[in-house]
Amino acid sequence: MSPERLWLTANSLAEREHWLLAFCLKQLNSFLYHNSLAPGASVSPDVFLGHNSMGIVISPNVEIGKRVTIWHNVTLTAGRAAKRALKGAPSSGADGRGAAGAGAEQGPRSRIIIEDGVTIGANVVVIAPRGSTLRIGKGARIGAGTVLTSDVPPGSTVVGASPRVLPRDPPGAGSDAEAPEIEQFEQP
Repeated sequence: MSPERLWLTANSLAEREHWLLAFCLKQLNSFLYHNSLAPGASVSPDVFLGHNSMGIVISPNVEIGKRVTIWHNVTLTAGRAAKRALKGAPSSGADGRGAAGAGAEQGPRSRIIIEDGVTIGANVVVIAPRGSTLRIGKGARIGAGTVLTSDVPPGSTVVGASPRVLPRDPPGAGSDAEAPEIEQFEQP
């Protein structure tokens, strides 16, 4: 049985509140294919997990659309809900956590929504900021090794492990431009 089928079956069992069976199938999937696919995620039946889903980690607060391809060693994680202090609650209790529920997560849960036709390359990390929704638009492509923490517009391509803005070359600058000096450090 493929990792996709095991995952979809575990999701179906979780929807019917057969949590123990869903957990057992998740553990079997993890043992056979070295992945961690949460049974609570919403997944289209035509999802493709490349290389037998080797090293893929997906949290339960993820929605995956139709015709999505996810390659190996991808992590899709939706962080915890934003913490909010309750009005009138004491700052600490006997256990140091405050009144009952004061340290509990109060805000909306983080989510990741992957729309139809998205391709996610190998070794990608997608992290939804705490208490918000991260959306990857329809037909988007995420390049291998990319670290993603913000929305991706439909049809776009995102690459880079640590995204940064590079300044444009000034007019007339080319290969003749002087290279910046590199600072040298002494070896101890």
